[in-house]
Amino acid sequence: MRALRVVIDEEVRERFSPFLAYGVVEGVSVGPADDELRKEAAEAEEEVRRRFPSPDAIRDDPLVRALRDFLWRTGVDPTKLRPSSEALLRRVVRGGKLPSINNVVDVGNIVSLRTLVPIGIYDLDRLVGEELVLRRSREGEEFVPIGGRPLRLSGELCIADAQRPIHIYLHRDSEYTKVGEDTRDVLVIACGVPGLEARLVKGALDSVVGLLLKHAGGRHVLSRLIE
Repeated sequence: MRALRVVIDEEVRERFSPFLAYGVVEGVSVGPADDELRKEAAEAEEEVRRRFPSPDAIRDDPLVRALRDFLWRTGVDPTKLRPSSEALLRRVVRGGKLPSINNVVDVGNIVSLRTLVPIGIYDLDRLVGEELVLRRSREGEEFVPIGGRPLRLSGELCIADAQRPIHIYLHRDSEYTKVGEDTRDVLVIACGVPGLEARLVKGALDSVVGLLLKHAGGRHVLSRLIE
């Protein structure tokens, strides 16, 4: 197993109190979602539509409020850059479906929709170095979002490897480390903020790992909670 750890910058920890859970699954087989996983997605969609009968009901949810409050504290307007879990929720409550990318990414989206915990899944072999850090981005640092144009950062909270940011915290993942057909080993990160219980975030990670083993195969080699 490749040595990898995820840490939180001390200034970020003291000022904002984020936490996260991460895990590694090796030897996955990436491909289209099978019928059972598509059924799982449809069931998750129906669950949240019953829970949130209209988009107006979303803003009063305590988990959504906690995620939004965290972004406000870090200088991000969550009405413009929504937490990824809220963006999925709004899409489904408005009558849309979860995007179907591949079996691995779809698992993360299903669990994020159900739990409202922002979740990222990354190609482990595309990460540079042996440590990921949740830190403030540096002035002028470049971030290339999946399917988007390069952005210049200026102090946003991000998770970065030794070379570049791979995730804007709670919001978006990098093109460089996305899961594709050639991915074999994955890193899963479930993002926590004050107002979300650690057991919820760790439980979301465990759910992703369980569904990955069921629908993409592989071997679970590591899970940790970082507070």
